[in-house]
Amino acid sequence: MYTRAEASSIKQEFWTAFGKYMSPIPSAEEMKINWVNYHTRVKNIHFRMDADNTSATISILIQHPDLEIQELYFQQFVELKELLHASLQEEWQWQLQIPIESGKIMTKIFKKISGVSVYNKDEWPDLISFFKQRIIALDSFWENARYSFETLK
Repeated sequence: MYTRAEASSIKQEFWTAFGKYMSPIPSAEEMKINWVNYHTRVKNIHFRMDADNTSATISILIQHPDLEIQELYFQQFVELKELLHASLQEEWQWQLQIPIESGKIMTKIFKKISGVSVYNKDEWPDLISFFKQRIIALDSFWENARYSFETLK
């Protein structure tokens, strides 16, 4: 078992390694991009990657404080579901308006794998492979899809 500081240090080391690995890869628009801290350029829509001691998850998070607008964003993703799944070459899980620890409500579209640990450096290649192909596919999807969300601002 790791102390909180050790766990944080290992996670930081993983994300730094992932960022260095991904840094030569340009975005779908052929621009330099920070893959670890991906900016959608649409407020309240985020692409997030997370890994812990038992799993890894990549997500599209919709965190608009107005639940009606949050649902409107979700419905827009539903309209683009075929394009999203075609870009990802797999289906993801969809959860509309779920409560989170902070007491807020968010909507989540995600892919999760279990049985991997960010604290096991031998599993880092599996985690990097999991995140790499999906964040690149999300970027490709978002290059075309983001414009339909900008009109909803």
